[in-house]
Amino acid sequence: MSEKKKFTLEYELRSSPRILFSFISEPNGLSQWFADDVIFRDQMYTFTWDDEVQKAKLLSVKENKSVKFKWLEDEPHCYFEMEIVQDELTNDVALSITDFATDDTLAERTLIWDNQINYLHSVIGA
Repeated sequence: MSEKKKFTLEYELRSSPRILFSFISEPNGLSQWFADDVIFRDQMYTFTWDDEVQKAKLLSVKENKSVKFKWLEDEPHCYFEMEIVQDELTNDVALSITDFATDDTLAERTLIWDNQINYLHSVIGA
C-alpha cells in the first residue's frame, strides 16, 4: 500500500467568513453539504453517508477561520482541514481544503471534494 501524501485544494466562495464557518464547523451546517447526517459529542463528529458511518476527532478549531479533523480509522499522520482564506485587498473568500491521499486515489479524492464544494455552493447560494 502506498503512503498517503498531503494535498491542498482551494475553492472561491461568495460568502462571509462567519457564515461559511457555520457550514464547516457545526453539525447542522455540515449535514447540509458534507454528509447526510452529522452528530457532535465529546469532541467527536459522527458523519453518515447512506449506510456508511465514519467518526472523526475534532483536532482544532479557530473561530471563523478553520476546523481540523482526524478520521479515527486513518493513518496517524493524516487529517483533513477546512480553512477560510480571505484576501486582504479584495476581501475575496476561499475555502482551502487540506487532505491526504495515495497517488492512486488522489484524482478520486479531488473529485469528491469538487463535488462536495459544488454542493456547498448551491446550499449557501454562492
